[in-house]
Amino acid sequence: MAENQSKAATQANEPVQAPVLRPGRAADPVPAPRTADAQPSAPVSDSQADKGAPSEQGPDTGSEPDNGSAGQESREAGSSGAERVMAESRQRKLRLMLRQCDRVLLMDFDLLAMNGWPDNFTLAEARRGRDLWLFSALIAAAIFLSGLTGFVPAWIAGGGFGAFVIILLLGIPAVRRIYTTKPSYLDLIMTRQRMIREARQHVAHLEGSDGLIWQCARMADFNPALKNTRFSHLLKLSESRVLSRQLTRREHVRLYLIYLLEAEKAYSRVQKAFFEGNQEAIDRGWEEVAAEPEPRT
Repeated sequence: MAENQSKAATQANEPVQAPVLRPGRAADPVPAPRTADAQPSAPVSDSQADKGAPSEQGPDTGSEPDNGSAGQESREAGSSGAERVMAESRQRKLRLMLRQCDRVLLMDFDLLAMNGWPDNFTLAEARRGRDLWLFSALIAAAIFLSGLTGFVPAWIAGGGFGAFVIILLLGIPAVRRIYTTKPSYLDLIMTRQRMIREARQHVAHLEGSDGLIWQCARMADFNPALKNTRFSHLLKLSESRVLSRQLTRREHVRLYLIYLLEAEKAYSRVQKAFFEGNQEAIDRGWEEVAAEPEPRT
């Protein structure tokens, strides 16, 4: 008892100390930041997982068809662009063929066919008549000259002179047409030369300064007959711009005519293909492909 009273008196006499504050738990705790690897604090129930699964799968299933449709559209656009480029190149090629070979349509068939060409039989017959005329004129002249030398009587020489004059008159074209309608050998030769000259002038007009048939050779895909080897010499001459000067025989002109006829067939097919391609381009909305060629000056 005495000790307890002494301790109590001692504690009453000591001064009062301030209370010591120690750190404790915060009153409003701040939630800790989540990291990417941190697991959720609360477990998710099966029902919530089932509800969330369709929502996550929805965007994935929708994105795959979009990518596929976009790829298909890009492929279709690429193929359409390639078709357009090919169509434009083909139309340009056809336009160039039509532009370079349009003089084929100016061909004069009758002039190049030479239907009035004197044949060899007619020419041989006229040559025989000419030889007979020359022989008769020489005989009459010989008789006349023999009379001048006194070898034959004078009346025979006079008759020879008269026959010589008549034969010479029959050789004049104006007099000869009175008793016969057959052309003379000289007329036939002049007719041949005239027809060759007119044909060469027409060929020179068709060929122009650039040549014609060698440029039409590129239409061989539309007419394989243009690839025949018998036309190769004509093509070389046309490319060298000397074709019209080398046509000296009727066979050459006829061969040139045959090539022009085949080229005309090919030209009509090229023109048809061009119009069909032009119409297809218009239907597909390709304005540049369907553009008309510029007018020639």
